[in-house]
Amino acid sequence: MRRTIFAMAMAGLMSASFIARAQDVSGVARAVDGDTLNVSGIVIRLHGIDAPELNQGCARAGAPWSCGREAADQLATFVAGRQIRCEQRDTDDFGRVVATCKVGSLDLSAAMADAGLAVALPHFSAVYVPNEARARDRRIGLWDSDFQLPRDYRAAHPTAQPRSAPPATGARQSLARPKPSGVYYRGCNEARAAGAAPIYRGQPGYRPEMDGDGDGIACEPYRGRR
Repeated sequence: MRRTIFAMAMAGLMSASFIARAQDVSGVARAVDGDTLNVSGIVIRLHGIDAPELNQGCARAGAPWSCGREAADQLATFVAGRQIRCEQRDTDDFGRVVATCKVGSLDLSAAMADAGLAVALPHFSAVYVPNEARARDRRIGLWDSDFQLPRDYRAAHPTAQPRSAPPATGARQSLARPKPSGVYYRGCNEARAAGAAPIYRGQPGYRPEMDGDGDGIACEPYRGRR
């Protein structure tokens, strides 16, 4: 009996070890947009940052600027023809792997934030907040332009879907789910007054009761509301 229990325990440990290894992805990557990669058919969302959507426009020096395209081009430059290594952190609502990815010693999330072409997501990870702050102080990339936060752009364009991802309802979600934060709003009026709306599923303060249409966005602007 003891041998049987020991064998079962060892099998469980080996299985857990295999699962852990399976969460690591490596290979040559293709940039889908400024924070999304495709590695041999596996779609990977970079952990801890949010870049402009591919078709998102900004304004720089009073002129239109394709900030979403530039972010995608910059990420493509970082990974061009090189092996990357990704360590999975979670899976998002669109079935994409959420991971920290590196080219050699270069952390791609840090590099995109350093270039001023992505914002940090402190409610998911505080790691890249200093990178964003340095780019903002230097007024480079997005910080030298007029731009919408990517989440606000998605809220204003609810039909936008992540590319190379399984179909899903609602706007794109932001990465891994955080641990409960204790943030609580009695209703959408309170969330809007606090400047927290819209609130995406997985973000602090989100509750299904506040998401009337079940699209993963609570307290979104009313259709036709200005």
